[in-house]
Amino acid sequence: MDGTSDIGAFGIGGRRGSGQVVDPLALAERRLHWLDRRQSVLAQNIANADTPGYRPRDLTPFQRELAGQMRLAMARTQPGHDAGNAASRLNARAERDAAEVAPDGNAVSLDREAMRVAETDTAHQLAMAVHRSFMGMFRATLGK
Repeated sequence: MDGTSDIGAFGIGGRRGSGQVVDPLALAERRLHWLDRRQSVLAQNIANADTPGYRPRDLTPFQRELAGQMRLAMARTQPGHDAGNAASRLNARAERDAAEVAPDGNAVSLDREAMRVAETDTAHQLAMAVHRSFMGMFRATLGK
């Protein structure tokens, strides 16, 4: 999976295996930031569709990046427990598995990029809906 679906991968408002409470607003905001960066990377891919030798880029999937950061936050309490790995980078990485490569070396597929843009837009709408929903609940609780 490319990491653009399921904003509640760690249970909205619940607890993850490490006992940490997941803040749904913070998670939605992090997701929105990641989606914004991904949209920029995809726009660069489309802009370079005719650039000789250009390889399309994409971000590390959100779930993998988030899981890597969650592992870093855990404390090592016993020698046999996993202390976590280096943080997954959110930087764009060149794709290695480009199915189509033009004779000039360009590997951008406009169809594939259009699908990714649509997936990112749908995920953005979902994250915004979650954010608005929780903000509405907070306002209702506060009587505003």
